[in-house]
Amino acid sequence: MLKNTKNIRKRYEEIQRKIFYMIPEKWDEVYLYASIVERLGALQTGELFFYYIPKGLIKRKPINVYEIPGKFNIDEEEYMKLVEILYKNIKALREEFKKSNQRVWSNLTIIIRKSKFRVEYNYDNLQNSLYNNYERHVIWRYKYLNQGIEYCNKEERNILQRYLNGTKQLSSDEAYEEGIYIKDIKNIVDYETAGYESIQNVEYVSSKNEQKARNQILYKK
Repeated sequence: MLKNTKNIRKRYEEIQRKIFYMIPEKWDEVYLYASIVERLGALQTGELFFYYIPKGLIKRKPINVYEIPGKFNIDEEEYMKLVEILYKNIKALREEFKKSNQRVWSNLTIIIRKSKFRVEYNYDNLQNSLYNNYERHVIWRYKYLNQGIEYCNKEERNILQRYLNGTKQLSSDEAYEEGIYIKDIKNIVDYETAGYESIQNVEYVSSKNEQKARNQILYKK
């Protein structure tokens, strides 16, 4: 059973604030995925991506966080600092689980909708997963963004067919949900990164594989 300590709840609030700040328009729903993999020599690798659904009378297409700079004419380098900081906050959340002697998760999904903040924790061994980063991204979009298989390209359809006919490794093991009570949150319209710390040693997906990886970002400690 999850233990939500004072510091863990503080991390939840910090993550919420970072996400809210990074979205430059009104929205209805947010879906975020992040992973952290422990490797030999205290090396950590992982990935982060999130999508939001713009507010509207008709449900609109999800916007990928990595599309925001181009879509809203925001400085990409400065915006990527915010992505890095958000990932650092998620890593800090994981450290709080270690400090409180709880089972340490390998990846999580955050869902924000209808004034609720939900975190689904998964404990898969991602180093020995049947799926690589790109395949997990495709499966995750299918599960959380309601992306029907009929809208996928041939490669994505093959991945989903293998997933649907095989072992379901991306199911959540534990979840936590709470109401959102934060008020007076600025967003990217008031864009300013002064005072935010930077994160070093960030390994980005190469431009050659950018389309396949759907602009996701890989991190290495």
